Amino acid sequence: MSLANFHDVTLPMSIAFGAQGGPERRTEIVALASGREVRNGLWSGSRRRWELAGSASKLGDLNKLIEFFEARRGRLHGFRFRDIIDDRSTAPGEMPSATDVVIGEGDGSKPVFELIKYYGDTIRRIWKPVSGSVRVAIDGVETAEGVSINTNSGEVRFVSAPSIGAVISAGFVFDVPVRFDSDRIETSLDGFGAGRAVQVPIIELLG
Repeated sequence: MSLANFHDVTLPMSIAFGAQGGPERRTEIVALASGREVRNGLWSGSRRRWELAGSASKLGDLNKLIEFFEARRGRLHGFRFRDIIDDRSTAPGEMPSATDVVIGEGDGSKPVFELIKYYGDTIRRIWKPVSGSVRVAIDGVETAEGVSINTNSGEVRFVSAPSIGAVISAGFVFDVPVRFDSDRIETSLDGFGAGRAVQVPIIELLG
């Protein structure tokens, strides 16, 4: 993923809580004269969208949202968003282990592997792991020596390439790279000390 126009900061959780949204697919459906239909998936993977309106109601949180929006200059700069429903290599609330996800197999020469997550037979690339959360294992044995994690690209780099046939696995917590999907934030003052954001969409950035 290009790091251009991306700020490595996370949307405050006080604003993120209450966000509504999730994965979106794009499917073309053609109705045939027989009544049957043909369905074609136009995207190889999902793209996620959320709506932050309603997630911030206290004036202090609304002010944080506006400050964050202004610092990103609307849609210009991306940022990190923590989707607590789907933010790790294991089930929500569980601690990741180094054997959660198989991310590759050694060939004796390849030193770099990409973090991924499986949804059945669908593979999702993980671009923004949380610093300090990534655990790595070779053939089921956790290792930290000679391994570095790039939290801006989701790459795992070994000083020495794993041997041929070695199973590389990892566990992690991750953020989603997103941007605001509007150059405008509209708020409403509902009463003394309380207000709400009317519409604040954010959308996943794909690599």
